[in-house]
Amino acid sequence: MPGFSYDVIVIGAGAAGLMAAGQAAQKGAKTLLLEKMERPGRKLFISGKGRCNLTNSAPINEFIEHFGKNGPFLRQAFHRFFTQDLVNFFEKRGVPTITERGGRIFPASESSQDVIDGLTHWTNSSGVDLRLNSPVKSIQIRDGKIFGVETVDGLLSANAVIIATGGASYPGTGSTGDGYHFGEVAGHTIVPIRPALVPLTTAGKTAKKCQGLSLRKVHITVWTDDKQTDAGFGEMLFTHFGISGPVILTLSGKIVDSLRANKLVQVNIDLKPALDEQKLDARIRRDLDLNGKKQFQTILNRLLPKKLIPICIEQTRIPAEKVCHQITSQERKQLCYWLKNFRFHITGHRSFKQAIITAGGVDTREINPRTMESIIVNGLFFAGEVIDVDADTGGYNLQAAFSTGWLAGQSAADYSNRS
Repeated sequence: MPGFSYDVIVIGAGAAGLMAAGQAAQKGAKTLLLEKMERPGRKLFISGKGRCNLTNSAPINEFIEHFGKNGPFLRQAFHRFFTQDLVNFFEKRGVPTITERGGRIFPASESSQDVIDGLTHWTNSSGVDLRLNSPVKSIQIRDGKIFGVETVDGLLSANAVIIATGGASYPGTGSTGDGYHFGEVAGHTIVPIRPALVPLTTAGKTAKKCQGLSLRKVHITVWTDDKQTDAGFGEMLFTHFGISGPVILTLSGKIVDSLRANKLVQVNIDLKPALDEQKLDARIRRDLDLNGKKQFQTILNRLLPKKLIPICIEQTRIPAEKVCHQITSQERKQLCYWLKNFRFHITGHRSFKQAIITAGGVDTREINPRTMESIIVNGLFFAGEVIDVDADTGGYNLQAAFSTGWLAGQSAADYSNRS
């Protein structure tokens, strides 16, 4: 369209925005990338505890399952740009990758900065005009079509605009929910946002007493209104406010939704998942027999981490100094039950400041999954976390950001060429 400042403007220089801008420029579009922070990739920098879990080696159908009911929306984007494409992309940018347990793929250097550098060097060499410290005040729409964006420096016109502003989690990185406002002003439905992959708060002082303790291989079951509703296996961590760690974060999404619905939620920890109740009881009986003249608390050293021993004694109500051969059958069964059912009442969750990602966002039913273009406003595209798609941990969310960014960038350039 004659007289426009740019063919494509991308708002937000995170994973999705960098990929989108680079792809648009690669297709010949005059592209501007606006980032309100002082440097690009702020949230990428802290992802994976600084190691940046880029993606996962899971096949596409399994990959999509990790996104729940909205997963199918991503199928088109994944078919266009998926795991091996992303790995090859970074290999060409001098960022080789490694695959770890659970199919998690990281940069071989284990440095998120290398990922950011690879992306930014690529966008620069592709001809993208990257402007930092450049917040967008609003998007401009005329006659049902995108016209550009309003910045603090004035109006910048464009054939196409891509909103890749991220979610509302870790707001210190710049993810403050701007994109939801832009989408809503454009007429889009915003599915209510809430923290996801977020630590949970618990009742009482038990978690605080265990603060800093990490349990590597535990089985977790979630009980909602006295019905088992979810389960997971892996590593968890006790904090001063409650519980966290990979398996807890993975389960947190549904728990947050249940809490918002005012449901009673409890988390049950199986501390000995490798043993069923019968085998565990046999082991405890054997330990008691072999240590008949010793105090009960001594056999717990073989069963539990040090921080959990006083908790076990308190909750089973078996005296620590009681001699092992005096432990009754009922007390033995109580110990066995506690080891398989260490339970916490969930009272809430931490804020967006501690949530890894944001659930909710622009309704997927109002975005064309083949192009990432709005079905409400011509020339308006979405990419990344601003869309209502979210998964558990393992590299899935970053792949979704890169894939939707890739597709939005390509599609926006094509749209601009047609305009």
